[in-house]
Amino acid sequence: MKNKIIAIDQSTSATKAMLFSEKCELIRRVNISHRQYYPKAGWVEHDAEEIYRNVLTSVADLMKEEQTDEKCAYSLAITNQRETVVVWNKNTGKPVYNAVVWQCLRGASICQDLKDRGYSRMVREKSGLLIDPYFSASGVKWILDNVEGAREAAEQDELLMGTIDSWLIWKLTNGKSHVTDYTNASRTLLFNIHTLDWDDELLNLFTIPRSMMARALPCDSVFGETTVNGLFGEPVVIAGVLGDSHGALTGQMCFEEGMGKATYGTGSSVMVNIGEKAVAAPEGLVTSIGFSALGKVYYAFEGNIHCTGATVNWLEKKLNMISTPEEIEEIAVSVEDNGGVYFVPAFTGLGAPWWRSEVKAAILGMTLGTGKAHILRAALESIAYQVKDLVNAMTQQAGVNLKELRVDGGPVKNKFLMQFQADMLQAPVNCSDMEEASALGAVVMNGFARNVRGDFKDVAGLRSNNNRIMPITDGKEMELLYRGWIEAVKQLITKI
Repeated sequence: MKNKIIAIDQSTSATKAMLFSEKCELIRRVNISHRQYYPKAGWVEHDAEEIYRNVLTSVADLMKEEQTDEKCAYSLAITNQRETVVVWNKNTGKPVYNAVVWQCLRGASICQDLKDRGYSRMVREKSGLLIDPYFSASGVKWILDNVEGAREAAEQDELLMGTIDSWLIWKLTNGKSHVTDYTNASRTLLFNIHTLDWDDELLNLFTIPRSMMARALPCDSVFGETTVNGLFGEPVVIAGVLGDSHGALTGQMCFEEGMGKATYGTGSSVMVNIGEKAVAAPEGLVTSIGFSALGKVYYAFEGNIHCTGATVNWLEKKLNMISTPEEIEEIAVSVEDNGGVYFVPAFTGLGAPWWRSEVKAAILGMTLGTGKAHILRAALESIAYQVKDLVNAMTQQAGVNLKELRVDGGPVKNKFLMQFQADMLQAPVNCSDMEEASALGAVVMNGFARNVRGDFKDVAGLRSNNNRIMPITDGKEMELLYRGWIEAVKQLITKI
């Protein structure tokens, strides 16, 4: 009997359902977008029930092409947008409010108050994170404090909270499994990465009852069983769960200390495996659980960029400067350079290593000679500059020698961006043949959970290393361009 894995990749902008073979080969995929809600400036929400419906629809569409007479066993793996959080009533199964998205700034005043009261060090030591609205805790506290009846319901043990993986598993199992994995838990500001459990002091700090919390498990666990709302006659196991950036770290086969990856998505994550000991991150970065499998927990340094692919989407959807994301490359390379233009895409504040949530997006250095191509080129260059910011923080402050940057995500198809990234880093950029690295990471964990594979070496060879892009531009020239980026960012920071 054949075994196939359905991987759900629930991202910030869409839900993908993908079918993989037992050999981790992608067979096909279905993609369904969901609506973005912006009720106030700086606020970002999703409809959690719409996301769940899209999961059901995407899996059903995926299975339409399956041979019904073919004997095959299926299982389900999940990777997801991480810090986005849902609060729901466990009796009705209904969210009490829209999901608060990781991009949302509504928790900024809550976080600032805690920082002003001197809690930064304690929170960082326990969670590995910075107090910032990017992470889940302030969004949950806001819901409990501002949605009518929510606080009272929570104190009466009627409400549950969870990142998107928890919400989907709870719904898929008809409320039988309220669980999460260590990677998603480690991004909430509520999880102690040393004890691998929810921390009472952190929960009390954000006034969140412990009764709301999911059971945290290693990534290679069996999380429950589901028929996917009756799609399958017999229940299939949900095995292998981890946050999307962690999925990419695993999908890029970064199983050894010192190996790192960059995922280009709506935002971007640069993550480096630092081994089995949780070490304090350099200033501006965070320490998270990279992944947990085969009885071990691996930690990672990480820096997160709020807007990379989202910048291209903004240029397409809001300004109509391009008709498709692919069009940006052709226009950008029509000019020799950026013409002195720098695009700082701080639409939801600046992420690592700056962590200035109050900074707004800006385009600097324009003259009467500036054209659309300069702005589009500057937008692409901003992605590479932001990755360079993080790599510098890791190598200079943490002493991590990054020999190669392994990259994945839709934007890796942009040849100009990848070459500019290699030139900016003065290091090879290794593009994954598997665009869906996060989903592949979940599939790898699925194999561990089902005891199909028992060693990291069993899967490390699945990744091809053939698509390496070497630097071709002089380092001094690139350093001058990077210096211009730093000056542009500093202009925005000093104006506040």
